[in-house]
Amino acid sequence: MYRLLIFGGTTEGRLLAEYCGREGISADVSVATDYGASLVPEGVRVICGRLDAEQMKALIGGRYSAVVDATHPYAVEATENIRRACTETGTEYLRLIRKSSEVCGRTVQNMEELTELLNAGDDIILSTLGSKSLPELTKVRNYRERIWVRVLPSEKILEQCRELGYDEAKVIMEKGPFSAEQNARHLRKSGAGILLTKESGATGGYPEKAEAAQVCGAEIVTLIRPAEQGYSFEEIIKIIEKEMKQ
Repeated sequence: MYRLLIFGGTTEGRLLAEYCGREGISADVSVATDYGASLVPEGVRVICGRLDAEQMKALIGGRYSAVVDATHPYAVEATENIRRACTETGTEYLRLIRKSSEVCGRTVQNMEELTELLNAGDDIILSTLGSKSLPELTKVRNYRERIWVRVLPSEKILEQCRELGYDEAKVIMEKGPFSAEQNARHLRKSGAGILLTKESGATGGYPEKAEAAQVCGAEIVTLIRPAEQGYSFEEIIKIIEKEMKQ
């Protein structure tokens, strides 16, 4: 019987899980957080918790016909671990990549370049880069006074903000997706002249952020995602359908 393991973390991964549930395809979904688990549709088995390379290898263990890596484009280490685990277990590896969308404003290739850019000025900053960027952003000059962060509602993340020295009054804890109006509200609340975002594509809400920045007169700075090879959502579906017929 054809059996699929999906490593989630993106909208595309959730949509693939929904497709499998709808079509009666045997599929398990591995997610890192409780929030990720809450998005998985009923009828699909959820494996919740962060896994290292050896744990991924043990999980795959030759039990699956194929593994779909639908982790976030910036989760480079997770992708490397999943790919290696598939190689070592002889399991087909399919990387699901997000469609690119046009970016605007300034772009940076990495956090080091971003920090250098932000240290060249004194603007107030609203970061929508997520909690994993919090440690790196402390390298920005006067970060406590200048940086507002928007993160998922989580006591663990709030505690991380406190430990890193962020001003708790400048921590926006809300769960997306966000409309252009909501993004604009956060920009106005923070008084930010710079909006930080990842190259997240249409499904990641990039157009809504770009529109809000334009409306509010803020500069948008985009962290470009790493270049990689893989398949679109539609291509993954075709591969699964073809292999199920064999």
